[in-house]
Amino acid sequence: MAHPARSHHQKRRIQRFGVFAAAAMLTACGIMAGPVAMEAQRLPPDRLPTAEPSESSTALPSVKPSRAAATPRAAASSSAAAPRTAAPRTAAQTAAPRPAPELRATKQPAAAPLEQPSIDSVHKLPTGDLPGWKQVFREEFDKGDVPIGAFPGADYSAKWSAGYKDGTPDTAGQKGAKSGYYPSKVLSVKNGMLDWYLHTEGGISMGAAPTPKVPNNSAGAGLLPRHNSLLYGRISVRLKADSLRGFKIAWLLWPDSGVWPRDGEIDFPEGDLAKTFYGAAHYTGNDPSASDMFQSYSTLMAWHVATIEWSPGKVEFFLDGRSLGASTTATPATPMHYILQTESCLPRCPLPQTAGHVYLDWIAIWKRA
Repeated sequence: MAHPARSHHQKRRIQRFGVFAAAAMLTACGIMAGPVAMEAQRLPPDRLPTAEPSESSTALPSVKPSRAAATPRAAASSSAAAPRTAAPRTAAQTAAPRPAPELRATKQPAAAPLEQPSIDSVHKLPTGDLPGWKQVFREEFDKGDVPIGAFPGADYSAKWSAGYKDGTPDTAGQKGAKSGYYPSKVLSVKNGMLDWYLHTEGGISMGAAPTPKVPNNSAGAGLLPRHNSLLYGRISVRLKADSLRGFKIAWLLWPDSGVWPRDGEIDFPEGDLAKTFYGAAHYTGNDPSASDMFQSYSTLMAWHVATIEWSPGKVEFFLDGRSLGASTTATPATPMHYILQTESCLPRCPLPQTAGHVYLDWIAIWKRA
């Protein structure tokens, strides 16, 4: 049925109605969308939503562990410190990546990893000079066995000292603990290794702190000649230990001046033998707790090669050929002597039945070329 012809006024009313309807629709859309956009604009920049990671943009973990301040320690050794606990992840960090669409851009090839030394080359005794370093000492304990009570003996006396005499209090012993150095009851050489037999005898937990004899670089007023002193150096050791809670190692460079903390301290490896070990570079100055600490996140129950590299303005720690990090703050700048300090009771003494071994396979030392 045909519609009757509309008058001019009817057409105008229909047009006006259409305009009002369109305006109402646009207003409704604005009311719905407007608050979402404005909410995002009102958020501070640090709370703006972030895009979820895609498969191609997920970051790889850093090789270098984070640094943490070491806790105050006794004068001759650093106390073990637990690794920092990671901060809780936010919802954006824990969300699963979005599934990739069917069609996507071709991913760029991943960068080739940095070449690392082979395990065999890292664990082999290094012989000879290195760029910037002149080798001055190496030992692999291949001259025969030495029983407990006889170290260093005729075969090793030219290159080794047993260190502190029997009965010398160790770090905790100086504060009243029943612990001390007893090389005649601890040290021996067997199977091509220097062996610490750590145990408790007569209620005293026993350790030892032997020292290699390296060229004396000490100089200056008030410094005594030492057979284990260096002014800057590189020291590598290959070692392994049983899990012995309450016994610890702090193989360290200690200032020849004996003034601590003023002249600093360098320790690596350090830690309780039932826990992970770390490196510590103690600042020069008057604060005994001021230091940089580098966690290895490893225990000594497997063989490891630990290296200290001490140069002007820098102390760097390497584990199995990979850098754990470097300290460049208030680094030691006066001669220091090297001690393989192995002791106990920091912070708790071992149980009377706790006994086992620390093994040193080899050691190599360089001074600056």
